[in-house]
Amino acid sequence: MNTPQQSQSLSLTLPDPLPLDSGAQLSPVTIAYEQYGARAQDDSNVVVIFHALTGDQYVASPHPATGKPGWWDRMVGPGMPIDTDRYYVICANVIGGCMGSTGPASANPEETGGAPYGQNFPVVTIHDMVRAIGRLLDALGIDRVHALVGGSMGGMQALAFASQFPTRADRVLVLASAARQSAQNIAFHEVGRQAIMADANWNGGEYYGGTHPDAGLAVARMAAHITYLSEAGLTEKFGRRLQQRPDGSDGTKSFGFEADFQIESYLRYQGSGFTRRFDANSYLYITRAMDYFDLAEEHGGRLADAFANTSARFCIVSFDTDWLYPTEEGRHIVRALNAAGAPVSFVELSSPYGHDGFLLETPGLDEVVRGFVS
Repeated sequence: MNTPQQSQSLSLTLPDPLPLDSGAQLSPVTIAYEQYGARAQDDSNVVVIFHALTGDQYVASPHPATGKPGWWDRMVGPGMPIDTDRYYVICANVIGGCMGSTGPASANPEETGGAPYGQNFPVVTIHDMVRAIGRLLDALGIDRVHALVGGSMGGMQALAFASQFPTRADRVLVLASAARQSAQNIAFHEVGRQAIMADANWNGGEYYGGTHPDAGLAVARMAAHITYLSEAGLTEKFGRRLQQRPDGSDGTKSFGFEADFQIESYLRYQGSGFTRRFDANSYLYITRAMDYFDLAEEHGGRLADAFANTSARFCIVSFDTDWLYPTEEGRHIVRALNAAGAPVSFVELSSPYGHDGFLLETPGLDEVVRGFVS
């Protein structure tokens, strides 16, 4: 694992209110971000990384809540495919998030005493998230970037940024993503949201200062995590193997509802760990932003028109075992870029890891990222 030598946690409050797709305005807006590497005088080495649903700005540095390594520290750092000896890397926490950017847990300026927004936070979209990051770059004096990189929801943001700001990026790398959220994925998100709202501690989202709806959030995480994996990967890693008992004895059936199977124990671990670093309200808001995402919608349903004015070249990467955003979603983007006359390359990589293939050591991925970003 790798931790870059140069990293810095920063935040910036935007000078103006942020207009939202809903018609509301958000103010004040603070963006928390991490930066790695040294910025060139001419800004020719700026790489912006967009994080996924359960990610944050700690792409390549230890997470302050868990102490675990950054979520992509195998890809970002000195000598890594996104080489921080060469590139100045920025990764920002999205608005609606819970790691320092303005979100549901932030103080609502309309409430006395600094009470959190909770469910009074306005619904935001992927375009709103990207608009906020565009404002962050403006405030930093960065007009154009060398590359945009994102996987999953991060890929949605990269596509939206390239569409909203067609002359601000030279390269756009999209991994395991889509230009629209499918009905199946909306359904999975709704299961997670309902699990949170069914928690006895949900309290209409007004749980700050009390007991959080951790049980519901853990179930939401468990359900979502299943979609990130492949059947072959689950079978190889866990199969039907029984969990070893706390006394060290070999796995036996409890004939009850303990975590008999290793996969059950793994999912419970994923769920409980998630509640230590994520806010339930943020989970609701970010999944809703993903559900609303359809890049073609504001272009009369024609995706190619979303890229009509882009000056970037694109690389779209899919994974053969990813059933959350299958290869056909990547091909859909490629066809639209071809129709728009934008230069694009497409790679389908073979991976046992399902949707998580973009985060793990999938054969060929490092070479694709290094080659395209360079």
